[in-house]
Amino acid sequence: MLIDSHCHLNYKGLVEQEADVLTRARDAGVSAMLNISTRENEWDAVIGLAEREEDVWASVGIHPHEADHHGDVTADKLIKRASHPKVIGIGETGLDYYYDYSDREQQKSCFRQHIIAARETGLPIIIHTRDAEEDTADILAEEMGKGRFTGVIHCFTASADFARKALDLGLYISLSGIVTFKNARDLQDVAAWLPADRLLVETDSPFLAPVPHRGKTCEPAFVASTAGFLADQRSMSVEELIETTGRNFFDLFAKAKCTEGKVS
Repeated sequence: MLIDSHCHLNYKGLVEQEADVLTRARDAGVSAMLNISTRENEWDAVIGLAEREEDVWASVGIHPHEADHHGDVTADKLIKRASHPKVIGIGETGLDYYYDYSDREQQKSCFRQHIIAARETGLPIIIHTRDAEEDTADILAEEMGKGRFTGVIHCFTASADFARKALDLGLYISLSGIVTFKNARDLQDVAAWLPADRLLVETDSPFLAPVPHRGKTCEPAFVASTAGFLADQRSMSVEELIETTGRNFFDLFAKAKCTEGKVS
């Protein structure tokens, strides 16, 4: 039940050695991987890998960095592609004001289209937020008022206050290798008290390799190190942490329960 809930297997550093990356993940005990898309031109490849590999699922979405280049990606387009049996999530999407690679208003518009798609399909939305806590929280609360949807704050690095707001909205929180970094004390404090039934683990590979793999290209196998660190932070056994986060994954990404190994 050790699951990498967020990775980019089609990115440079992993795609060139796809078979070996998948083998190392399985050898490390990883039983499932959610391969995340960030641009429309990735959707076919991300879904194609999920079709070929029973333990890999896919998402469809537009990263906030790409929002300016995807003004034609509407909720309807996302909904259509999300009908594939191996697509189990919408995103990643959200707001990123750290780099501001896309206009902020366009980011917000794109984010809202993803939320509509998540609401209509019943699939969870995979949310990226960086230096945009207030606007992210406001949009989520406003959109939740229009109709419920599920989702996860991926690669969580925000404040404890934002964590509580996300939890109050019924969202999950996923922790990456960042939580293992020496300078991540605030994040480690949050990780210690997050509700067990709302916690996921991820790599966000090929980025953010956890200790003791810092400096290497991150890959799904390394989620085992993050899980081990989190278990220690939360004073629980690794086995319990893995079982809990695995159960949470399938509770959130419920479509995966009934589509494993199936293709259209």
